Amino acid sequence: MNLVLTEKRTIFPVKNSMAKHAQSIDLSIRSRVFGNGRGWVFTPKHFQDLGSDSAIDSALRRLKAAGTIRQLARGLYDYPVQDPVLGTVAPSADAIARAIVVRDAIRLQPSGAYAANRLGLSEQVPSRVVFLTDGPARKVKIGKREIILQHTTPRNMATAGRKSGTFIQALRYLGQDQVDDQVLATLRRQIADDDRAAIRKDLRHAPAWIADLLRPLTEPKPSA
Repeated sequence: MNLVLTEKRTIFPVKNSMAKHAQSIDLSIRSRVFGNGRGWVFTPKHFQDLGSDSAIDSALRRLKAAGTIRQLARGLYDYPVQDPVLGTVAPSADAIARAIVVRDAIRLQPSGAYAANRLGLSEQVPSRVVFLTDGPARKVKIGKREIILQHTTPRNMATAGRKSGTFIQALRYLGQDQVDDQVLATLRRQIADDDRAAIRKDLRHAPAWIADLLRPLTEPKPSA
């Protein structure tokens, strides 16, 4: 008996496999976007655990084309808030800043009028929002809002990302002559018991006049 051996070839559905992989990344990114909720600003780096850079970029382009997400600037996207009256709402400066921190691997510290507004010390909502940074100086234009990243000294960045840093920068903006009892009372209300030690420690990075104003605010509240 003659045996004839034939080679079996397995044909892999490459295109189908690639399509399923792309669909899986799309679903994973969509799930993460939805999970963070409307108003979230993000970059491709927020999804780097899900696939290659090219796969993530392709997935973001598809979600943008579908109207699920919006591109704000190079490497910046958001899941926009939809208001029944105002329509699509611009993202907050803080949300943009948090995304830039991830994208560029830098630190940011609110400064100027924006720092004062965040603390309720000013009702002015600046159209030009200034952040101090240890990264390069640059401008990011988002609609009518301009985010200014201003390179600064290590001393100014020593308290970046902490409540004390925003206090220091807001008081710098107001100036010593504009700080009254109402300003100090507003700041005191925002100092929790857990904040006191950290703020006192950070006062060594503040100008002397700011340290003198903030130090009493970190003392325990007198018991009734």
